[in-house]
Amino acid sequence: MHYKQNEKILQLSEQTLIIGVDIAKERHVARAQDYRGIQFGKVLYFDNSLEGFQRFECWRKELAGQHNKSDWIIGMEPTGHYWLPFTYWLMEKQYKVVVVNPAHVKKSKELDDNSPTKNDVKDARVISRLIQDGRYADPHLPEAIYADLREGMNMYEQLMKDLQAVQGRVHQWLDRYYPEYTKVFANWEGKASIQLLKLGLFPEEVAKMDEERLLLEMRKEVKRGIGLKKIRHLKEVSSESVGIKEGRRMARVKIHTLMDQYALLHQKINEVLDMVKELIRPIPGVKEMTDINGIGEITVASFLAETGELNKYTHPEQIIKLAGLNLKLATSGKYKGQTVITKRGRPKLRALLFKVVLPLVHHNPAFKALHGYFTTRKENSLKKKQSLIALCCKLIRVLFTVGTKQVPFSPEKMLHDIPHFRLQHVA
Repeated sequence: MHYKQNEKILQLSEQTLIIGVDIAKERHVARAQDYRGIQFGKVLYFDNSLEGFQRFECWRKELAGQHNKSDWIIGMEPTGHYWLPFTYWLMEKQYKVVVVNPAHVKKSKELDDNSPTKNDVKDARVISRLIQDGRYADPHLPEAIYADLREGMNMYEQLMKDLQAVQGRVHQWLDRYYPEYTKVFANWEGKASIQLLKLGLFPEEVAKMDEERLLLEMRKEVKRGIGLKKIRHLKEVSSESVGIKEGRRMARVKIHTLMDQYALLHQKINEVLDMVKELIRPIPGVKEMTDINGIGEITVASFLAETGELNKYTHPEQIIKLAGLNLKLATSGKYKGQTVITKRGRPKLRALLFKVVLPLVHHNPAFKALHGYFTTRKENSLKKKQSLIALCCKLIRVLFTVGTKQVPFSPEKMLHDIPHFRLQHVA
């Protein structure tokens, strides 16, 4: 649920126990107060374990009984991934759990003691004070299919990073031991090239190898696209190779290992992608989103993995803010600063939207027309990058509407809000 600050403050009453928790990897710190800021009890230190969580529960019950509190709210910083086990445990008990912005904690920690000192006890106190002032947000933790989706996409991204690392190591190996290789195979990731690299041969070994045997080995994977002409070219450049000749015993082991890693990573990436596609297909609105020209299943999966269930949002502006694409402006008197995006929220979501918008402005007629209008209009024309940011926000609104209402994407409706296109349509 999305609340304004006044509504958040009004949720707190005389019966509310406010608890701030400073999260750490192994040991958390908790402090409690009422809605006026009066502190209760001693500081609680508890471990990140079931025994520690149960100790926290006993401490909370004791404070609630001593001070006649029938309601409670528990807040914390979303520090890395360490806060997740405790948060999920609290949510299973149907407790009110909120998060505070780490930037707010950092900037407001000097209000009480006018000191930049930082420690866990002080941070827990600052967190509870921020909750008192209504400066908190409800966590959007993925559940059920969306939790699997986020984990799947995180695994996909990690596998892609690992694959890029292996690709870089193969490039390095070729530069050191077989620099002429790319003259024959411009793309070493082709099937014929991969089959040759799996053999772990060095240039002089390729040069001495029989043409027919070499061709037979490569045709185990590729039936077309390679013949004796290419084999002869390969043998010719191999005979004049300037590759390193020292350390080849372990270099051969290295290229065999890299090829095994390369094959395994491709296999796992395909498996994860197949599972992710199966996960998103039953989700309402996915078909309508993937029907948009330029939007594929993996794009939609990445989007939903970051946002979670779209029906939990009341307005697309909340997702725009989640992506850090909302604008900030610094003004004072007659001074007006530059308007830029906040870059707060989820950086993966922001990066995804920007990567998707780039091909959209080239291949999707509606987004291409809108980009042209933003960059060429007479009044308040935008630079190309500014226009792309505006289109990222437009894409969020489109995906939100199409996904929640489960209606087909209509370019006419998207452009209807722009006076320029509305006049064209009327004409």
